[in-house]
Order: sequence, then C-alpha cells, then structure tokens
Amino acid sequence: MDAFALLSALLMGVVEGLTEFLPISSTGHLILLAEAIGFTGPPGKTFEITIQLGAILAVIWVFRETLLRIAFGMWRRGSTEYYMAMNLLLAFLPAMVLGATLHGYITTLLFTPLVVALALIIGGIAIIVIERNRPNPSIHSIQEMGPLAALLVGFGQALAMIPGTSRSGATIISALLVGVERKTAAEFSFLLAIPTMVAATAFSLFKARAELDFSSMGQIGVGFFSAFIVALLIVRWLLSVISRIGFTPFGWYRIALGALILVWLALRSGGAAA
Repeated sequence: MDAFALLSALLMGVVEGLTEFLPISSTGHLILLAEAIGFTGPPGKTFEITIQLGAILAVIWVFRETLLRIAFGMWRRGSTEYYMAMNLLLAFLPAMVLGATLHGYITTLLFTPLVVALALIIGGIAIIVIERNRPNPSIHSIQEMGPLAALLVGFGQALAMIPGTSRSGATIISALLVGVERKTAAEFSFLLAIPTMVAATAFSLFKARAELDFSSMGQIGVGFFSAFIVALLIVRWLLSVISRIGFTPFGWYRIALGALILVWLALRSGGAAA
C-alpha cells in the first residue's frame, strides 16, 4: 500500500466527516475531491460504505443517551419519547420509499460535477433566503413537532437524493420553514440521519454485495477512522454554535463553491476543445 493511496483515503474520510452533517453536501464534496485527486479506492463500494458508516457511528455516539431513552421510552404511549420516535418515523418514510424507488436512476443520471455545482448554488440561495424570512420559531423540541411538520421535513430530506443538495441542509431548512428553532432543527436532522443513513448504507451494501472487496484494509481503516473522528468533532461543534451563527454562512459557502466548480468546468471544457 503506497503512501499516496493512504493519504487519499485519509482526505476522503476527513471530507466525509466534515461535510456529512453540515448543510453543504457530503456527496457533492466527495465526488469533486475524488475527481480532483484521481481517487478510485478499493474495488466495489467497500470504501464509500465504510466511511459513511464511520460518520453514522459518530452521530450515534454523540446521541447515545437520547437514543437509549427513545428506545426504552417510546413504548409508553403519550410519553416524550413516544412522540420523538413517531416524528422520526414519519420523517424517515419519504426518503425510504422514494430512495428505494429512484436510487438507481439518480445515481446513473445525476452524479456529475455540473449537477453538484448547480445544486450547491440553488441550495445556498435557498438557505440564505429562508434564514432571512423564516417564520418565528414555535417548535422548541423534537417532541413538539406534529405529524404534518415531521412529514414535511421528511419530504425535504428526500430532495437530498440529488447530489449537491445536502441531506442535513434539506432537513434543517425544511424544519426552519415549519417553525422549528435552529438547534432543535439541527438535532432532529442528526437523529433523522441515523435511520436514513443506516438504511441507505444497508441498501448500498446489498446492491454491491457481489463487488465488495476488503483486500485494501489499510485504505478502508484510514477512511473509516478519519470519518468517525472528524464527524464526532463537527456534530458537537455545530450543536454548540448553531444558535449563534445560524445557517447563512453555509449558504454563502455553497454559492462560492458552486461558482468555482462552474468556472473549473468551463476552463476544463475550453482546454479540451483547444
């Protein structure tokens, strides 16, 4: 295993951990980074599945006490944990149904740098506009979200199947639109990521079962642990600052990155034509 392969795996894991739970699109960043450094990784989908699993385990660790409380308390109808579980289930359903139906078409047709760039820009504009014009928060905890609000957030999450949209960005912005305050919106997005990403990872693992290859354990291990550690730090950081900074800075970042990608694509196209 050469040093460049390990360094590439480290970079991919770090970017996965940095971007998975911020509203800036992890899929978009990974597509762009892989193309920029020529990363191919181990054969099959082993590497991509592994680094996503690292990010999932990080958010599970951060919310372990909440998850245990929900797991043991959701059976008591009318309890706080019951309503939290019901809201998470309702928000999960649209992505589960639409993801299973449309995953193949989206992967085939939309996983390109141009789609990522446009989605980044459009999503960035949406974040800025919604942050400035969002309704006054009326929902201050996950259990206060009604079925309709949870379902609408779930449909927002389903939009993130388009690469560059950002799963966390779509869920957070949808939550803000239905009156959820910022920190609760972030917490709901992180908790909702657990069943959504576990299901998506299991689905990807099943679809790619014939291609899985664990021969490059060095790359896989580096990518997994770097994604886990960085995601752990990012989730804790965002929860501590989001009430103060809001989501507007992420909107501007998305617009700037999307514009840079369009410039890069234009220059590359011009160079190829010449």
